[in-house]
Amino acid sequence: MKNYSPQIILGSTSPFRKELLQRLHVDFITDSPDIDETPLNNESPENYVQRLSLEKAKVVAKRHSNALVIGSDQCSVLEGSIRGKPHTHENAVKQLSESSGKRVSFLTGLCLYDTEENSYQLEMVPFHVDFRDLSANEIESYLIADKPYSCAGSFKSEGLGIALFEKLQGNDPTALVGLPLICLSQMLRNKKISMP
Repeated sequence: MKNYSPQIILGSTSPFRKELLQRLHVDFITDSPDIDETPLNNESPENYVQRLSLEKAKVVAKRHSNALVIGSDQCSVLEGSIRGKPHTHENAVKQLSESSGKRVSFLTGLCLYDTEENSYQLEMVPFHVDFRDLSANEIESYLIADKPYSCAGSFKSEGLGIALFEKLQGNDPTALVGLPLICLSQMLRNKKISMP
């Protein structure tokens, strides 16, 4: 594959997304998109994560030339309702209590924005999690151990959170962490980016 020279920029300050992108062995920098993430009235979860992924990429793209900007956003969906990051212990207890014994879908939007061509690729990658029945003590112990307050759904699947589930279902396990690498790899290949 031909070498292509644009700078790759991860439009995120998430340490989880940064760690995932490092798996692809491509050189990149990070830049914070800092946008309003409030859902629009009657916006579907699918449209929500795709819209935010594109907005994040566009905001970062304005500050860079000859770049490929990666924008990504994730939400959890329980019974049709969008749920974001809990931020507080109390909210995390509420989210996990509501998820107990139920299926929660995690939708991850992904955008690769080419600043030179002013074009983009945009996808939404779903992943489903079946929670086992969780006791109040298990929820409390888990939150104290993993402190997943900046994670959609109030858990870290790459940490102790994996013990909360009965089943995981999806095509790309990295989508659950917040950056679908299978999809992103294809987007980068579409732009002739060489990966080992």
